Amino acid sequence: MTSFDQLGLIPALLDAIRERGFDTPTPIQAEMIPFLLTQERDVTGLAQTGTGKTAAFGLPILQKLDLSSRATQALVLTPTRELGIQVAREIADYGRNLPGLRTTAVYGGAPFGPQIRDLKAGPHVIIATPGRLKDLLDKGIADLSTVRFLVLDEADQMLDMGFKDELDAILATANPARQTLLFSATMPPEVARIASTYMNDPHEIVAGRKNQGTGTVSHYYYRVHSSDKYAALKRLIDVKSGMYAIIFCRTRDTVKDVANRLARDGYAADALHGELTQVQRDSVMGRFRDGNPSLLVATDVAARGLDVDDLTHVIHYDLPDEVSVYTHRSGRTGRAGKTGASLALVHMREGHRIAHIERAIGRKLEEARIPRGREICEARLMDLLTRVTDVEVNEEAIGPYLQAVRDSLLSFDREELLQRFISVEFNRFLDQYDTAPDLNPSVSPVRPDRAAGRPSSGAMVRIRLNLGRRQVAAPPQIIGLINNATNSSYIRIGRIDIHADSSELQIDAAMADRVEQALSGHVYRGTAIRVERLPDDRSSGGRRYPPTGPRRPSTGRRERSRT
Repeated sequence: MTSFDQLGLIPALLDAIRERGFDTPTPIQAEMIPFLLTQERDVTGLAQTGTGKTAAFGLPILQKLDLSSRATQALVLTPTRELGIQVAREIADYGRNLPGLRTTAVYGGAPFGPQIRDLKAGPHVIIATPGRLKDLLDKGIADLSTVRFLVLDEADQMLDMGFKDELDAILATANPARQTLLFSATMPPEVARIASTYMNDPHEIVAGRKNQGTGTVSHYYYRVHSSDKYAALKRLIDVKSGMYAIIFCRTRDTVKDVANRLARDGYAADALHGELTQVQRDSVMGRFRDGNPSLLVATDVAARGLDVDDLTHVIHYDLPDEVSVYTHRSGRTGRAGKTGASLALVHMREGHRIAHIERAIGRKLEEARIPRGREICEARLMDLLTRVTDVEVNEEAIGPYLQAVRDSLLSFDREELLQRFISVEFNRFLDQYDTAPDLNPSVSPVRPDRAAGRPSSGAMVRIRLNLGRRQVAAPPQIIGLINNATNSSYIRIGRIDIHADSSELQIDAAMADRVEQALSGHVYRGTAIRVERLPDDRSSGGRRYPPTGPRRPSTGRRERSRT
C-alpha cells in the first residue's frame, strides 16, 4: 500500500500530514502528487468532492513555491465562499511548517478593505471566488501576471452558478505560461470547452469513472405515494439511529415546509435556502458542521460549498432535474474513506427517472422498501441494547450513587426492571409506529373493488373487535392494525363505531376472512384481539366515524412524532 512517504514530498509537508492524522493517500492523491511534482503539464482531474482533491493539488504546489519571493504564484478558484474558506484553511494547515508562507482568501459577501490589504501584502497563494476576483481585477488590485499554478476547483459547479464570463476573463488575464489544473465531478460541454480553450494538452486523472459517484456510497430508492412522502422521510430517519444527513429539496418553499415540520415533530433539523442572509447562512452551516442540528434541509444552490466529512446519508426528498446534480448530492457522503448512503424518495410517476440516472452514472440504484412500523421499533430497540452493552462503565465515578439506585429499585423484580428500562427509551416509537400503516405502494395499485373476483355488489360485512376507547383505539389505530396484519393498504373499510371496550366496523366482504384470520390473536397494547362477525343490521350507540371508502387510509398527519 502506498504511503505519503513514497510520493516525493519534503519533510515539512510530511510532518504536517502526520500531524493531521493522515497515513495513506487517497487514489487521486497517490496519482496526482507525484505527477505534479515532476511534470509541468496541465491536468484535468475527474473526482467527487471528498476524495482529497485539496491535498492532491495543494501539497505539490506548496512544495514548488518560491517563498523568498513576494509574488503571487498560485491561484485557486472555488464556486462559493464556504468552499474557498475551507480550501484556504487546508492549504495554510498543510503549509504550517513552511517559513514565510502567505495565503489569503477573497470572496463576496465580505468588505473589500481587508482583502485589498491582504492582496497588497503579496500572498503566495490566493483562494478566490470568481465574482470577487473579477471585481478586484477590474479595480486594478489583483495581479495574476506571476501566477505559475491556476486551479479550477469544482469547475462544473462554477459554471452551473453562472460564472462563465468571470472565468473567461480570469483565465484570459492570468499568466499564459501557467500550469492549469481543472477539477470537476462531471465533464459537461461547458467544462470541456474551458479545457480545450485554456489548457494545453491536459493530462487526465480520473478517480473512479466519469460522471459516476464514489464507490463508498450505496444508492437506494423508495417508491412512495406523493401524499406519504413526508411520513416516509420520517421513517427513514427513525429507522437509523445517529443519522447525520442533508435532505435535498427542489424548491425553497419545500425546504421551509419540510424543515418546519421536522422541527415541529421533535427532530433536530434546520433549513438552508436562498432567502437567508449571509450571516444566517453562516450560522446554520456552522451549527450543522458541529452536528447540531443533525439534519439539514437544503436546496442544491444553497448547499453549494457546504463541505462536511462525516455525513452518513444524503436524502433526495425531490429528485433533481439533472443527473450531474444527483452525482454532486450523493458525493457529499461516503467521504474521506468512510461509507455513506444516498436515499431517494420517488413518487409513482417518477420511476423512469431512476433508469435514466442508472444509465448516466453506470451504477445500479437498489429499490428498497419503506420501513414498516414494527421494523422501526425493532431497529431502535436493537440500537438501545447495543448502546447499553457497549457503554464504557466508570465504576469509580458511579460508585457513590449505586446504593441509592439499588434502594430505589428494590420493589421491582428483574422482569419489571427490564420492561421499564426498555420503555423509557422505547415508548415513543411504540406510540407512533405500533399500528402505523404500511406506506409501500402495492405493486399494482388496483382498488379492491375493481380486483378480479370481487363481488359486483360491493358487499360489506360487519365485525366487532374487543378494542375501544379504554384501549386507546381510534379509527387510525384500527385501520393501521388492519393494514399491518393483512400487509395491505387497499382494503375497503366502511363505518367505524367506537364504544368503551369494543369497536364495530364494516369490512369489504371479499376480504373479511383475511382480516379475521390476520387480526385474531394479534396483541394491541397488551390486549389479545378477538374478532366477531355481526348480523347484517346497523350498529347502534358508540361514537361513529364516516367510512374510509376505497382510498388509502394513511397520511403524514397520522404519524406525528413524539421524539
